[in-house]
Amino acid sequence: MITARELGQASMAAVEAHDREAWLALFADDAVVEDPVGPSLFDPEGAGHRGPEAIASFYDTVIAANESIRFDIRQSFLCGDEAANVGVIRITFADGSGVEVDGVYTYRRSPDGRIAAIRAYWEPGAIRPVP
Repeated sequence: MITARELGQASMAAVEAHDREAWLALFADDAVVEDPVGPSLFDPEGAGHRGPEAIASFYDTVIAANESIRFDIRQSFLCGDEAANVGVIRITFADGSGVEVDGVYTYRRSPDGRIAAIRAYWEPGAIRPVP
C-alpha cells in the first residue's frame, strides 16, 4: 500500500505540475487541508478546508493563483500513517516576483490509501522575498 510519504510526494508533484485533477484525486472524501494550521488569510476561522469542494476551492484560489510552486524537502520522517516533511516552499507570482518560507508539512494517509490530511506549519511573518 502507498505510504503517507509517497502520497505527500504525489501531492507536491501535482502542485508543481499545476495538475489540479491529479491533486484533487489524491484526497479522501472527508479530507482536510490546513495550510497553514490555524487562522490565516486563507482560512480566517482556522478550521481548515474540509471535503472535496473546499479543497478544490483552496486549489483554485491559493495554488492555481501562482505562476509556480516548488518544494525543496530537506528531511522526511515516516511514522505509521503519517509523514512530516521539513523544507522550503518557493512561490513565483505571475509578475515574476517570488517568496519562500521554511516549514514542516505533514501528510496523513486514510484507511483507503488516500490523503486524509495535509497540515502545513509555517509562519506568515517568516515569508521572505526571493530575487
